[in-house]
Amino acid sequence: MKLLKILTSRLFVFGLLILVQALWVFFFASSLLSSYTWLRPILFLMSMSIVLWLVIKDENPSYKISWIILILIFPIFGGLLYFFIGNKKPSQHLERKMKPVISQLSQYMLLANDMSHFIENGKEQGFYYLSQLGYGTYGNTKTRYYSLGDYSFRDLLYDLKHAKHYIFMEYFIVSEGFMFDTILNILRKKVQEGVEVRFIYDDVGSLTTVPYHFEKQLEQWGIQCVVFNPFVPILSMALNHRDHRKICIIDGYIGYSGGFNLADEYINAQMRFGHWKDTGIRLEGEAVWNLTAMFLTIWNGYKHTDKDYTLFYPQVYYPQKYENDGFVVAFGDSPTDNEPTGENIYLNMIQQAKEEILIMTPYFIIDDTMTKALVMASKKGVKVKIITPGIPDKKVIYKVTRSYYHTLIQEGIEIYEYTPGFLHAKVVLCDKQIATVGTINFDYRSFYLHFECNVLLYKTSTIYDINKDFEETIKLCKRIDQEHSRRFKGFYEAILRLFAPLM
Repeated sequence: MKLLKILTSRLFVFGLLILVQALWVFFFASSLLSSYTWLRPILFLMSMSIVLWLVIKDENPSYKISWIILILIFPIFGGLLYFFIGNKKPSQHLERKMKPVISQLSQYMLLANDMSHFIENGKEQGFYYLSQLGYGTYGNTKTRYYSLGDYSFRDLLYDLKHAKHYIFMEYFIVSEGFMFDTILNILRKKVQEGVEVRFIYDDVGSLTTVPYHFEKQLEQWGIQCVVFNPFVPILSMALNHRDHRKICIIDGYIGYSGGFNLADEYINAQMRFGHWKDTGIRLEGEAVWNLTAMFLTIWNGYKHTDKDYTLFYPQVYYPQKYENDGFVVAFGDSPTDNEPTGENIYLNMIQQAKEEILIMTPYFIIDDTMTKALVMASKKGVKVKIITPGIPDKKVIYKVTRSYYHTLIQEGIEIYEYTPGFLHAKVVLCDKQIATVGTINFDYRSFYLHFECNVLLYKTSTIYDINKDFEETIKLCKRIDQEHSRRFKGFYEAILRLFAPLM
């Protein structure tokens, strides 16, 4: 029975279809080459041309090197392979959906009280940079940090139950179980009360966790739904562009984000990889608008339901004055704009650090630029501490992550592994003054392929909570010493590192 379920699952069927396509392309090309020998030098020249084009292309060096080596190893088929799946730009179909909405929303992005120009050292800290991309910095926002997904779930349920006008939810993974079923019951009740509920989930992220065409069931319950970038079993790089965001907006002035999806392991209701360490952030006030705008961009790219975006401003359903608690900017990262926003913010925080930079990340696959930034910070006397999982969820990625340890430890950087289980948090804290919490991992997919979101916090009360969380988390970690780290840097790891940008 279990085998039958696997054989009839979408993942197995679609995977089989893609494999058949790949084999067909290979045998078709082989047949052509044997029948038309003159094609071989043409394909070879095409591959070499692509190599030269990659050399001069304005592209991430690690990504370019991976493809160049792959093409040189397979000089006949390598160019064809790059032609089919090498371009990391989103498909034209996805761009056609998103770009008109991005253009429409651009005039609404910055609220009148954007504070990015008034923050001391705002240009150095990245606030001015984000404002140029349309992400305003706001005071008048109360923040709450969650050191575990378990804690955020409790507050999220309370806020959902008290929603009066609308609920917007956008998640990478939705999985049937206690967490999602509890939320779904609330959403169905709110629909009956007249609350508008919109829901976005990523098709690949939820490929094995909800039934096929689950959106139809949600629509029957009155929950409006968008399935982001549906998985079509065709060889295409477009499959890589996923909606990795985790956003919940309630009535325009309450917003949640962080690392947790809507699945039981994120609140430790299910133990798949030991204790699941995740983090979240709750916003109440003006800074929620940026999260709302990100949601509306994807929603209207598919549904085109909204004409007046001012109806979703934070002040519409909460005209009272908000509490002021430092400065907050929620920002997104998207493959549609060719701007590695998340990577740039991380690099800027590392480069601006004067005393300490603390990092939590589940996946740590970095290029030379990020490596040099971390090493240079350490050489300047900045204390650098990085926390990664002790139990992996993806063993290959775990091996790649560990392969960086030895180089960094040699330069005085401290590496810790979270021994109770899997650490899924994406948090960076700089000099106990500025921090970011969200969905962006330290890997190629987050920096270049996925739709992501983070919240940048400056001098908020939650900075203290984030620092305390680092202190408490490190107590539960094992520090990796230099001798131990040598074991993680072998021939197999070198090969994985070489092709890590393509994973």
